[in-house]
Amino acid sequence: MAPPPNAFNRLSGLVDRFGRVATDLRVSLTDRCNLRCTYCMPEEGLAWLPNEQQLTDDEVVRLVRIAVELLGVSEVRFTGGEPLIRRGLVGIIQACAALRPRPRLSVTTNGIGLQRLAVPLRDAGLDRVNVSMDTLDPQRFHELTRRDRHADVLAGLRAAAAAGLTPVKINAVLMQGVNDDEAASLLRFALDHGYELRFIEQMPLDAQHRWDRHTMVTADDILASLAGFHLEPDAVSRGTAPAETWVVPGYTALDGGPARVGVIGSVTRPFCGDCDRTRLTADGQIRNCLFATEESDLRGLLRSAASDETIAAAWQTATLGKRAGHGIDDPSFLQPDRPMSAIGG
Repeated sequence: MAPPPNAFNRLSGLVDRFGRVATDLRVSLTDRCNLRCTYCMPEEGLAWLPNEQQLTDDEVVRLVRIAVELLGVSEVRFTGGEPLIRRGLVGIIQACAALRPRPRLSVTTNGIGLQRLAVPLRDAGLDRVNVSMDTLDPQRFHELTRRDRHADVLAGLRAAAAAGLTPVKINAVLMQGVNDDEAASLLRFALDHGYELRFIEQMPLDAQHRWDRHTMVTADDILASLAGFHLEPDAVSRGTAPAETWVVPGYTALDGGPARVGVIGSVTRPFCGDCDRTRLTADGQIRNCLFATEESDLRGLLRSAASDETIAAAWQTATLGKRAGHGIDDPSFLQPDRPMSAIGG
């Protein structure tokens, strides 16, 4: 007799209708942030999730354990909001590092607080970090983020490298008339310090819903700005990674290999066909895509004493609803109600 459609199947993992298998879990630990980036949220901030709606530390760890032990997830990245402001972060990392099979653990952060937390996070089991930094100019940083914390971000980068949280990656979003003149200088900075730079196309995930495709800086624009580096195609396959990478001749990475730069062209060079990600929001909702308009509730199952297998089955069922692509080019595309800070990067 065939199992019911919502029965847990340990062998299948998180497989969607198009045969893609989700092995990379992005976990948002909070929707709150200590910056107010102009392309993300208004100056006054947003209406944050009430504490009782957010997953507890134990609930986060349990869902990660289910994903790893029952559903085949091998990579876990903690995001926000700003994950470093989650008080239980070090304990969450330590608990997740103890799972078997051990997942690879990373954090995407704005870098504020990383100088203090780099060593404790490393000791807890964190493998590496991505640090968001869109400019090298302190004054421009203040204008972009509405906070005077540029020096703290630079200190966080140095601390992460010193702690061995490598490769240390920098995420940068370029915007027309704001910082699109910094592509070359950002890359030179990253190369000089042994960091790996990833440029990311601005996506329609701002709380203000002001994103305009016609004014965004595209992957082609970024690569044209880097023409002076004579980038060479990377011989290493990108696999399911979102970034297309290029080798930078004449530079060496910290591990002795060739230096690289990446471009994540989510809008103009979508990689949906190879997507291997599943997302968990801070309030326990499963999202199959950054741009999804549907969510599946796992928090309710957690708090109703559901078994691990029941939760795993619900996660598998949610994965079946994953669409073929994000649909930004479709005339019917609607920007998600949740902004990036509430979804997790």
